[in-house]
Amino acid sequence: MNVYIQVAIGHVSTQQSEILIALMSEAGYEGFVEEERVLTAFIREQEFDEEVLISILKPYPLNFTKARLEEKNWNEEWEKNFEPVIVDNFCAVRASFHQPISKVQHEIIITPKMSFGTGHHATTYMMMKSMRGIDFKNKSVLDFGTGTGVLAILAEKLGATRILAIDNDEWSINNGRENIEENSCSNISIVLKDNLTEIGKFDIILANINRNVLLDNMEPMAAAMESDGLLLLSGFYEEDVEMLVHEAAKFGLTLVNTLTKNKWRCILLAKMH
Repeated sequence: MNVYIQVAIGHVSTQQSEILIALMSEAGYEGFVEEERVLTAFIREQEFDEEVLISILKPYPLNFTKARLEEKNWNEEWEKNFEPVIVDNFCAVRASFHQPISKVQHEIIITPKMSFGTGHHATTYMMMKSMRGIDFKNKSVLDFGTGTGVLAILAEKLGATRILAIDNDEWSINNGRENIEENSCSNISIVLKDNLTEIGKFDIILANINRNVLLDNMEPMAAAMESDGLLLLSGFYEEDVEMLVHEAAKFGLTLVNTLTKNKWRCILLAKMH
C-alpha cells in the first residue's frame, strides 16, 4: 500500500489556495481538500520534498503541518470533504455517496481519489461551463491530461462519439477508467500516454493542464486538429493568455472566446482555414 504525506496549510485565502493548488500540482501533489481557510494536500511519501514545499510557500506568510498516512485514510478524507459541484443548470459533478442532483441537464459521478479534476478547481469548472457552448454531437474528442476523466465523460454526454482520454499518470488512468464505467460511457478510450504522437485527428481537443505543458504541446495539438477543429484550454492565469494565443497563432489557431474565474482563464481557439 502506498504511503502519503498530508500537508495542511492554514490561514489560506481563496486566491492563495488557487495559486498553491497549481504550483503544488506541478510539484507532484495529487489531491487537495479545500476547507474554510485551510488547504490540505497529498503527495506520495517518496516524492515529498520539504525544501520544495518551503520554496512554494515562501512568498506567503503561511505555516504548514505534515502527517504520514496510509492511502485508505486519504480516501476517507476525500469522502468527508468532497461536496457536489453544480455548473448552472447545465451539469453537476458528485460522488457516488451523494444524493442524485435534479434540475441539471447532465449529472456526472466522480470518485476522485488522487486524480485532478472534480470541478472544484476554477479551471475544471470553466472547462465544463465552456463546453456547454460547443457542439459535441457526433464529434471526435481528445482529452489531453484527463485526470479523473470528468471532461471526457461530459463530452460523451454531450454527444461525442469517439473520445480518446490520455494522461501520463497511471493512478489517473485507473481512476478515470473507474469513473468512465461508473457513468456507463461506451465511447471513451483511456490510455497511459505522455505525448501526442500517433493519435490521429480530432474535431475538439480539451486540455486543462498548465501553461508550460500547453506551450510545449501547442504544435502537436494543432497538428492533431481537424481543419475546422476547436481547442479548449485552461490551467493558467490571466497574464498567460497573450503568450498562449501568440504561440497558437504560429500553428494556424485563432482566439474565439475567453472565460475568467478567480484570475484563472479558459480560452477557446479555432483552426483557421
